[in-house]
Amino acid sequence: MKFNELLNKYLEEFNCSSKTLSELANISPAVISRYRSGKRTPAIDSKQLKSIINAIKQISENKYKEEDIEKEFKNVFQKAEFNYESFSKNLNELINTLKINIKDMSKYTLCDASSISRMRYGKIKPSEPVEFANKIASYVTNKCTNEIDRKKIEKLTNNDEENLYKKVFKYLINKEENKNNDMIKTFLNNLDKFNLNDYIKAIKFDELKVPSVPFYITKTKNYFGLEEMKKAELDFLKGTVLSKNNEDVFMCSDMPIEDLAKDIDFSKKWMFGIACLLKKGIHLNIIHNLDRPFNEMMLGLESWIPLYMTGQINPFYFKDINTNIYHNLTYVSGTLALAGECIENYHKDGKYFLTSNKKEVDYYKTKANNLLKKANNLMNIYKEENSKSYNLFLDDCLNKDGNIKRILSSLPLFTMSDDLLNEILKNNKVSKKDINKILNYKNEEFNKYNTLLKNNTINDIIYILSKEEFTKNISSLSLSNTFYDKKIKYSYETYLKHLKETKKFASKNNNYILNISNYLTFNNISITIFDKKEVIISKEENPTIHFVIKYPKLVNAINNFNPLVKE
Repeated sequence: MKFNELLNKYLEEFNCSSKTLSELANISPAVISRYRSGKRTPAIDSKQLKSIINAIKQISENKYKEEDIEKEFKNVFQKAEFNYESFSKNLNELINTLKINIKDMSKYTLCDASSISRMRYGKIKPSEPVEFANKIASYVTNKCTNEIDRKKIEKLTNNDEENLYKKVFKYLINKEENKNNDMIKTFLNNLDKFNLNDYIKAIKFDELKVPSVPFYITKTKNYFGLEEMKKAELDFLKGTVLSKNNEDVFMCSDMPIEDLAKDIDFSKKWMFGIACLLKKGIHLNIIHNLDRPFNEMMLGLESWIPLYMTGQINPFYFKDINTNIYHNLTYVSGTLALAGECIENYHKDGKYFLTSNKKEVDYYKTKANNLLKKANNLMNIYKEENSKSYNLFLDDCLNKDGNIKRILSSLPLFTMSDDLLNEILKNNKVSKKDINKILNYKNEEFNKYNTLLKNNTINDIIYILSKEEFTKNISSLSLSNTFYDKKIKYSYETYLKHLKETKKFASKNNNYILNISNYLTFNNISITIFDKKEVIISKEENPTIHFVIKYPKLVNAINNFNPLVKE
């Protein structure tokens, strides 16, 4: 049963109208209408769902307890959000890896053998998926007790849980992937809402004055232990900022960060040093350590996003990290080099070495260049000054065979007619020169996408704004690829015209798939996924910028993010 079906069942049982529910739940009639038709669904933990549950309790005149109504709705959500495809794949892999006897499993789980066989190949779905996963996990825990089987389970599940039951249960219900999806959703939402101008004001970056007091260090200096190592990092930043040299800075470290993160004062000073480097105009090449749990990786990347938006940072990563025993750090600027080392779990016994000796600095510059040759681009970052490079990259992507999936914050530009685009641009008092520029870009895009659609699919996910929603959130043309810095706004009439033209285009092109989301995913970013290999996150404003992500783990996580799953 779906959410709207359960809602309608309750309303029909007590002969309650949409208007009455709207008044009791304090939710607009238009939204209630969308809930009842299935076009929209509230989030499982939203105040709207809580209000609806409370309203149903009132109209039932306490026939049903609030907790029972809530349980029934949440059960619907859990089943709707359960990844049956992943469950079948993982169940089949588990049976094959452990060479499980289906008849034996059938007796233990009280589910007939033919049903289990059909479930493992995705032909049927378990009616109570979480409960069935619980039974399978219990069976495996009790039956597969030898060391060989345990090692197979550890390798298969790739889960750090010590408890065998939890390993198998989480593997079957794909709990880790759901957690990753939540992290990706948070990351994308924060990026969508991020405003660089507000950030600059908040940290007073625009008022930041780069210090000019001379800073002297001896030719070489050693730092021992955690406190001295913190001082070494700050001395490196200070010495680099105060030197007259503006060469690129290189940073690469897999040193433990937990001890440093606990020291808030050090973290603030370190970030201030990085801000001073950027304010001075220095470019930074950084190799991030991504060999860590997914949530830590995402939090780390999120903290760097504001700094990426300066366009002065090139982020990289290593594909293979072969040791977890030694930790190393290499920082190099035009005049200084900082090297550090420690042994895993013995960070406090580590050592840093700071030098301004030209011969030693040259050695570490060579080392940095060699490390960069071994590294892979984490992402390429394009601002307006790199617009030619960005458009060459886009042309290259569109000239290759491969399917495209896009999550759009506005309607796709290329589906709009010239007449309608002219009308919107003139309504916004755009200059004739800019009108021609935008028209030419739209037609170039139309030709490129039409060529691509001959052999490949484009899957666009959009949200349709109601008139009420449009007045609160007036939509604008999607022009981030042109780096146009002014908002071109629709009227609701022109918005509906563009929507009609988009649907018409989809009806005439079998390879163009238009999906309607149940909720507005993003206001200020669009996501383009090229053949599951590269992801572009395009920010429309504050600032207009494009992040081209190449790191497979992150590309895969964003590709698995699905805004059509009801919030």
